[in-house]
Amino acid sequence: MALQPPHGSNSFQVPFNKPTTVGTELAYAESCLHAEVLSGDGPYCLKCESSLRTLLGAAATCLTPSCTASLEMSALMLGISPGDEVIMPSFTFVSTANAFSLFGAKIVFIDIRPDTMNMDESLVEAAITPRTKAIVPVHYGGVACEMDTVMAIACHHGIAVVEDAAHAIGSTYRSRPLGGIGDVGVFSFHETKNITSGGEGGLTAVNRDSLVERADIVRHKGTNRTAFFQGDVDRYTWVGRGSSYLMSDVNAAFLWAQLSELDRINRRRSELHERYRQALAPLVASEKLQIQDIPEGCRHNGHLFYIKVRDEAERSSVIAFLRKAGVETAFHYVPLHSSKAGRKLGRLAGEDKFTSVESARLLRLPLFFGMTDQQQDHVCAALETYFRNANSTG
Repeated sequence: MALQPPHGSNSFQVPFNKPTTVGTELAYAESCLHAEVLSGDGPYCLKCESSLRTLLGAAATCLTPSCTASLEMSALMLGISPGDEVIMPSFTFVSTANAFSLFGAKIVFIDIRPDTMNMDESLVEAAITPRTKAIVPVHYGGVACEMDTVMAIACHHGIAVVEDAAHAIGSTYRSRPLGGIGDVGVFSFHETKNITSGGEGGLTAVNRDSLVERADIVRHKGTNRTAFFQGDVDRYTWVGRGSSYLMSDVNAAFLWAQLSELDRINRRRSELHERYRQALAPLVASEKLQIQDIPEGCRHNGHLFYIKVRDEAERSSVIAFLRKAGVETAFHYVPLHSSKAGRKLGRLAGEDKFTSVESARLLRLPLFFGMTDQQQDHVCAALETYFRNANSTG
């Protein structure tokens, strides 16, 4: 689970995060009130889903209340049941594992690559057993996993792939949109993400035609509601397992304002990401810290920027120093395989060579759409001061 200070505290000169706003959110939300259409599958839901379907090249797109809900939808769509196994990295948010565990699956964790903090694709094949039902690559920070390898392995073994693209709206892998490559892709519109639907929200992208009808039944509480309203059946009834996975049209209206500005939002975040890389290059060259690697063929969306310091003790020291300088930072996931639930509900396949060590020295720096160059310069200057002082005292 991610353990970190609260975001956006007024006591910080540079908060860790501020939710994205573009200025038209309230006007769109207010139009829902005037139209008296508030619930799911309303006009704004349909507009967002159509736009996202085009962006991703998906067979179907379903707005949901959260990425957690989309992950649960995926588990239901794939028929996950007790005895199944699902492979994923240990370095991820708890929802990635919990969604499949809810339906009885055993979670099989594998180690990560230290360069991207993504799952090590070379370890996937060895983790597969006759019980493996799905592979869940997590595109950490909006940087793609090695999807060609993952998809080739999954195809060879007849295993489904669910892309956890919570961080990755607008990112691509070899010109293909993340979340649109696997059988299913899931996204988050939480307020910490590049675009938000008003604080919470998610999307399920269905990329396999054979799952489209099942996805519609799952999101409509296990009913054939859509078929009924389309006139395909003469009654609306319970036909399978499902739950309430619709986003309200008010949230979709808020999202529509930001989705319309996605390119501008991602461009600014990517500019800030590159400014960090340039400003911190001397510290990288002098081996004071490391920064995120972007493999060839991966276009990221500027979702987050992290540094890696020597170890957990130094990270705590950096956090304290930056806090005194008015800069709010946050570390990220505690490896799930080491958690109480992870030990009970899952297992680690192979060695923990990098997950625990690398996660303990990772520190995320402030990065948000409304961040100014001056705020970012202050963060970089504070880091330079810390390492200069550390050198003079060390």
